[in-house]
Amino acid sequence: MTENTTDTAELREQVRARYAGAATAVKAGTRNADLLVEDGFRSTSCCGGTPDGQGAVTPKIEQAESSCCGDTSAAERSFGAGLYDAATTAGLPIEAVEASLGCGNPTAVAELHEGERVLDLGSGGGIDVLLSAKRVGPTGFAYGVDMTDEMLDLARENAAKAEATNVEFLKGTIENVPLPDGSVDVVISNCVINLSTDKPAVLAEMFRVLTPGGRIGVSDVVAEDHLTPEQRAERGSYVGCIAGALSKSEYIDGLAAVGFTDASVEFTHEAANGMHSAIIRATKPAA
Repeated sequence: MTENTTDTAELREQVRARYAGAATAVKAGTRNADLLVEDGFRSTSCCGGTPDGQGAVTPKIEQAESSCCGDTSAAERSFGAGLYDAATTAGLPIEAVEASLGCGNPTAVAELHEGERVLDLGSGGGIDVLLSAKRVGPTGFAYGVDMTDEMLDLARENAAKAEATNVEFLKGTIENVPLPDGSVDVVISNCVINLSTDKPAVLAEMFRVLTPGGRIGVSDVVAEDHLTPEQRAERGSYVGCIAGALSKSEYIDGLAAVGFTDASVEFTHEAANGMHSAIIRATKPAA
């Protein structure tokens, strides 16, 4: 499942730059809907656009209307803040909501409980960490890991605005999580694992940091099994969360390979032809 590329460092830098630009745009007051039709944020996948090289948004609505997205609202239905209802995000800083570029709501998927310790891989502007902190309450704790300084700065600002005291944002990669073995009860992630160039390492890290009996609740883009890697790439770019997606069978097999049990992948809505936003669940054996 490691991506077939001679320059994974270049791909990682493209991902880092994309999220750095997203954080900068949100701080500048750019709407999340605009990010979804801009080349630097949804890349050349479902919706198109033209980056100006400085992180600002130059949307191409006419291109989006003729693409698989159909229109801007369709993009918002597949990615971003529109996947959270108003009741869920009530009380959160608007910057945390607008910075969301995910494809689901993993805090609901994971069914978090009071007192649990949660880790969000690729925490971005912090929306899922802040939602997790609310759900686990003052006796629980929520960590976020991200490799992008701009997103980490934004997330910490959002945590301060939300007066969240049971959260911590750590700099690191999802392939090498800066937490000890068995340190959390739940791992969540929102449309980030598809961006990794070493997915087996990510799955192994999730297993490592979980306590025995711990679980994952992940939202991610997943391909139908019949699509080859080349066909996935035809449907969208790597940084657009399409080309790097695993297939359903690859996900389930990969989770089993590192030790997870009861793995499942449930498609929720289509992100591109044969590519779906999906809910991924699995458990680390208690013994």
